[in-house]
Amino acid sequence: MSDKKQIKTINPTTEETIKTYDLMTEADAIKSVEKCHEAFTEWKHKSLKDRAELIKSIGKQLSKQKDELVQLMTAEMGKLIKQGHQEVELCAAICDYTATEGMKELQDKHRELPEGGKGVIQYAPVGVIYGIQPWNFPAYQVIRYAIANLMAGNGVLLKHAENVTGSALKIKEIFEKAGLPKDLFTVLVIDHDVSDKIIEHDLVRGVTLTGSSAAGKIIAKKAGENLKKTVLELGSNDAYLVLEDADVELAAKTCVQGRIYNNGETCVAAKRFVVVEAVYEEFKKAFVKGMEAINHGDPTKDDSKMGPMARKDLRDKLHEQLEESVKKGATILCGGKVPSGKGFFYPSTVLADVKPGQPAYDDELFGPVASLIKAKDDKDAMRIANDSRFGLGGGIFSKDEDKAFELAKSHFDTGMVFINSFGLAQPNMPFGGVKNSGYGREHGGFGIKEFINEKSVMSLNK
Repeated sequence: MSDKKQIKTINPTTEETIKTYDLMTEADAIKSVEKCHEAFTEWKHKSLKDRAELIKSIGKQLSKQKDELVQLMTAEMGKLIKQGHQEVELCAAICDYTATEGMKELQDKHRELPEGGKGVIQYAPVGVIYGIQPWNFPAYQVIRYAIANLMAGNGVLLKHAENVTGSALKIKEIFEKAGLPKDLFTVLVIDHDVSDKIIEHDLVRGVTLTGSSAAGKIIAKKAGENLKKTVLELGSNDAYLVLEDADVELAAKTCVQGRIYNNGETCVAAKRFVVVEAVYEEFKKAFVKGMEAINHGDPTKDDSKMGPMARKDLRDKLHEQLEESVKKGATILCGGKVPSGKGFFYPSTVLADVKPGQPAYDDELFGPVASLIKAKDDKDAMRIANDSRFGLGGGIFSKDEDKAFELAKSHFDTGMVFINSFGLAQPNMPFGGVKNSGYGREHGGFGIKEFINEKSVMSLNK
């Protein structure tokens, strides 16, 4: 029996314990930071070509061990097997893109100086980067910041969510099997108190968090007190607009998928559905019918369209938000009842009569509950979309794609907008938000430069 504090991973489908892990002591965690820094001091001198080859090797190793990693993710947090495969395939694509794009983005830039002489801009690595990551995409959340920073020449620390500890350790194993130097990517199995010590540590040069807005404020404050740069990808309540000229059938079908993908536990999921009055009833009928057809069940089975929520406390919070919204005037059109039996399941649910002051309008509902909101017209729909303290993603449905692009560019106050579609991340497009959804960008060649030193080297001799 260990004397150390322990955590357990629990299968949300069966409610059975998967594995128990010892938490690292503060001394153990600090030693791991030091070892990561030592590995970094060698890695930073590797050529871009050498780094890129290793990143590509990680992508191949992810593909090779895909089945094992997918089964582990499903056991730990309940995502559908099919969607786990999509996640790992995205991770492999990120490795390939980052390796190729990194070779271009991180090359030295040469400049002639205005009054004579020459200058070189070097994109130099800064050191050890600490990532605090959530459970909803156990592989992708890690890959998107870790691969960019490894390509940039940094060392990487990971504090993953407790309930996906096994996935974190599996990713480390995959990285090292691909040839990554030992300790350069380090998993810290630690609690919040020790995490604060990691942020404070002199050898840690930057912090990246994906999580709630509340967590973002805490981490940003702690990092700011220690003059550490942060990148924050936080929550949202993304609005999907169905305009008068939309293909309503396409919109309803897409919005169902946008709400229930990954069991509804996605930061950039479709959450508020803002529909103009002219097509509201038509959309409502089709959308509710589509949501009612979503069955939840064992995520390892092909006939399940949605798995369980990742933890009981998350389901409890979602149901409380729903009940509070109903108390304040929202109407349940389908779902909304906690199922009996094993597993942390929650049905696909639609709320109508959603208004400001209700959690379903103001807050993020991190689970398969959709908020249906009626707008007077296209202009009113855009007003409602932007009436949020969040700004991560959103969507527009209109048969006039050029108009939709223009609306998105001119009026949508978010980091990402999808036109006539629902999507997650694309390796070659920036990912991130504004307002309470955070700051900084990942993907698209942007994330690779978040934690680098743009070093100016100059000779002023004419």
